[in-house]
Amino acid sequence: QVQLVESGGGLVQAGGSLRLSCAASGGALSDYSMGWFRLAPGKEREFVVSIDPSGMIRLYAESVKDRFTISRDIAKNTAYLEMNSLKLEDTAVYFCAANDQIITSTTGDCRYWGQGTQVTVSS
Repeated sequence: QVQLVESGGGLVQAGGSLRLSCAASGGALSDYSMGWFRLAPGKEREFVVSIDPSGMIRLYAESVKDRFTISRDIAKNTAYLEMNSLKLEDTAVYFCAANDQIITSTTGDCRYWGQGTQVTVSS
């Protein structure tokens, strides 16, 4: 059983930056696709970004392309989401996920989920 624990959320001003962490235990990140999703008030869960087990393929939602970056530290068994140039519309609860198959914008569910961390962008 893989456990995922997000951290790093908080309040940040528009235009600022934040880095989220997803610490995994019970399994190796290199065995899974890793992804980040977000849930904004009044909206459905939205795919943000993913990385495949090899670390070679990264997929980004158009709304975050060139602003957000996903990465992994295999030694620390931790995935990261670096968010730059944050906008008000980035406000959401961000969830880390691990999956046996690739994670895309059409992935409905993943095998493992973290509990989520709140990101609030203020003007």
